[in-house]
This record gives sequence, C-alpha cells and structure tokens, in this order.
Amino acid sequence: MDRAMPDSSHRRQLTVDVRHMGSGVVVTPSGELDHHSADRLQESLHACVTDGRYRIVIDCSALEFCDSTGLNVLLATRIEAEAAGGQVHLSGMRPIVARVLEITGAGAVFSVHETLAEALAALPAD
Repeated sequence: MDRAMPDSSHRRQLTVDVRHMGSGVVVTPSGELDHHSADRLQESLHACVTDGRYRIVIDCSALEFCDSTGLNVLLATRIEAEAAGGQVHLSGMRPIVARVLEITGAGAVFSVHETLAEALAALPAD
C-alpha cells in the first residue's frame, strides 16, 4: 500500500547555520528536522550553550518539517538554556512547523515571534 510517504531521495537534508551575536546566537536549521537529522541540530544547540551562548534564537523560516524528535530537541535546548540562565526564542515559523507546536501544546512554553527581527529585539541586551 502506498501511503504517499516521502522516501529518503525526496528529503531535503538538514543543514544548521550558527551566527554568533554578542553573547547570543542565531541558529537557522534548513530542511527537514526529523529522527534522521535531529542529532545534527542537537549537537549545534548544545555546543552553543556549553560555549556560554545561552541566549538563543532559532530562526525556523527555512525549516520545512519538524517531527516529534525535532520538537524534543527544541524542548531539551530550552531546558538546558534556562538552567544556564538563558532563554530560547523561536521565529519565522512556517505553518507546518507552527502546527506541530500548536497540537502538542509546546508553543505555550516558547517565546514565538513572527520575524527574526522581533525575536532579536526581545533578547536582553549584552
């Protein structure tokens, strides 16, 4: 039975761009965030916190998909950053990613912003 599930040849490989901004960081995952790729984002976010960059904006504007494994990475990062005195803001959610946060209730625990500029403005000054 064909369930119209994408196979690996149709997946857009996840890439992660990290830009340092003072003591904060903007992390931009691009592609599909799922159980195949979540470790790549987890490693990048964990490195930010261990490097003392625990004010994190995750720019989701290029994120095409996020499953529960990806959501768990975001939640774990929030907990890790807050334990270090920081915070995690999400910005630029595409509807498909925003829906995951909505149906799981996870949107209530994040600061979610329409744009990257709004998220950056919400971070405390250095």
